[in-house]
Amino acid sequence: MLDVILTPLFWLLGTLIGLYTAVVIAAVIASWLVAFGVLNLSNPLARQLVQILDALTEPVFRRVRKIVPPIGGLDLSPVVVLIVLQLVQIFLDRLYFYLLLHFN
Repeated sequence: MLDVILTPLFWLLGTLIGLYTAVVIAAVIASWLVAFGVLNLSNPLARQLVQILDALTEPVFRRVRKIVPPIGGLDLSPVVVLIVLQLVQIFLDRLYFYLLLHFN
């Protein structure tokens, strides 16, 4: 009976983590494209895409940058965020199976 509630809940959490991981990767790629002049921000569509990605990732990156400042001009905050997302996903997977085995 518990799996009827847990399965959709953990699926939703895993999907949200996967989507945010994709957003973080897209934000990193977009920032590289802007830095190398491949993506022109005078294009309204490109500017809007970069603004959306920044709005979704910058609050989290800012918090991480308070703990891990850029090293030699290299911003490690996306890497830290991706590692934390993966650790949360692993924890949720193990918690899901633990709950199913012990409370079902």
